[in-house]
Amino acid sequence: MNTDTVRIADHIDTLLLDLDGTLLDLAFDSRFWLQVVPAAYGQRLGVSNSEALAQMRPRMAAVAGTLPWYCLDHWSQELQLDLQSLHQQHAGHVAWLPGAQDFLVRQRAAGRRLVLATNSHPETLRIKMSQIAVTDHLDAAYSSHQFGAPKEDQAFWRSLQEAEPFDLQRTAFLDDNLQVLAAGRTAGLAQLIAITHPDSSQPPKAAPADFEWVRAVAEL
Repeated sequence: MNTDTVRIADHIDTLLLDLDGTLLDLAFDSRFWLQVVPAAYGQRLGVSNSEALAQMRPRMAAVAGTLPWYCLDHWSQELQLDLQSLHQQHAGHVAWLPGAQDFLVRQRAAGRRLVLATNSHPETLRIKMSQIAVTDHLDAAYSSHQFGAPKEDQAFWRSLQEAEPFDLQRTAFLDDNLQVLAAGRTAGLAQLIAITHPDSSQPPKAAPADFEWVRAVAEL
């Protein structure tokens, strides 16, 4: 579907919003996990950054789409690194995606309820919010870690509905992860919109065939 034709449906009164790659620039996370962490891990092992990353990749692939993938505690233990401190040291690179803050202001002015639904670890979330107060623009914020299941899992959606009652038929969900959007569709959300340019340091992703899409929330 052409991005020019995509808009949030008039009947939608609740927006469920991903954080990284939807509101915040995923470039921070790409740099942190593909450069900063491998450099620290390589230094600990006495190997090159590229060798350290090569050793990390199979471990990451083994838990992709599960809660440990997103868990700062899991990776701190797995790699024997203080990732909380490392995260804090580099937090100055956390940034809004272009137009995301204005998007939230516009949606709030339109009377919609704005709810963060993120896989971000609570400590990661705390560090990022200390840099950019995204939650000041929101009515509520939930991390999958408080529910014990990632957004890819239907258990997350059941728990979210218990914590934040919303009408599925009047709710839209915005995310850059197609697997997560598919889970939202299974949960019964009325409108699902993919973000195709989540990382300013990388080219846009290919437009998905199965979802409405925009390059950025600023286009909505």
